[in-house]
Amino acid sequence: MTASISALVTEELAQPADPRAVAMAAALASVYPGAARAVLFYGSCLREANLDGLMLDFYLIVSDYRVAYGKSWLARANRLIPPNVFPFEHDGLIAKYAVLSEADFHRLCGPEADNVSVWARFAQPTRLLWVADELARARAVVAVSRAAPTLLELAAPAAQVDGPGDALHVWRTGFALTYGAELRAERNTRSGSIVDSDPDRYARFAAACPQRRTALFTAKDIAANARRWRALQRRGKWLTVARLAKASFTFAGGIDYLAWKINRHAGTKIAIKPWQRRWPLLGAVTLLPRLFGTGAIR
Repeated sequence: MTASISALVTEELAQPADPRAVAMAAALASVYPGAARAVLFYGSCLREANLDGLMLDFYLIVSDYRVAYGKSWLARANRLIPPNVFPFEHDGLIAKYAVLSEADFHRLCGPEADNVSVWARFAQPTRLLWVADELARARAVVAVSRAAPTLLELAAPAAQVDGPGDALHVWRTGFALTYGAELRAERNTRSGSIVDSDPDRYARFAAACPQRRTALFTAKDIAANARRWRALQRRGKWLTVARLAKASFTFAGGIDYLAWKINRHAGTKIAIKPWQRRWPLLGAVTLLPRLFGTGAIR
């Protein structure tokens, strides 16, 4: 009997993680007393045995932006262009964390989202390292359970264009399309390697997704799907620039992190100059033509 997507997500979120990451999640939640609802750990660091020197990735889910920040402009920024992203350090580890309200997290994991950034990430393996209570846990499961069906449903018509393929082909198509809907520093092969890292996991999740259609799509379906992806790509790249601009105010050393991430994934040797650290927003903008020209981001 095929497990439900909710059951698979519940099991995966509860799998053990590095104890240092668990402690870091609890420390992060303590920064937002009364607002923190859940802390999720995701990204390539999930597969790493040694976290030293790596940048960990967390999502902090809060009850409400006003509760999290008070009357600060940060609450408005998080609501208008979610998420806000901040650096964090604990016990010798470094991380960045994105902040979303429970309502935004639920919305952005589903097909109604106007960009791919959240559901594309949470269709991948994730760990729930801290929750405020059982209601917060249940809401996190419901939200994350929307991500994989969203990706597969939107990717299926595009996957059919390439000819018959199995569920893993749909996953690979979906991740390739999501990478094209953001300014990403990773190499071209990265989207396929996500699936190849654990094909059995992706096959199980595909089998459990009720939205995964087996019927052939019509030419009209495929054309409508292509228009949807073009819209997601246009909005996604503008949102990346807007978030970069916002992060220059919220993320200490953000331009150094940007250079580090690009160098790590694209094999470039970008060095940040002193004036770029002094004026990080302008510095980031001046990097864009060079990054596009070299293919470091797409």
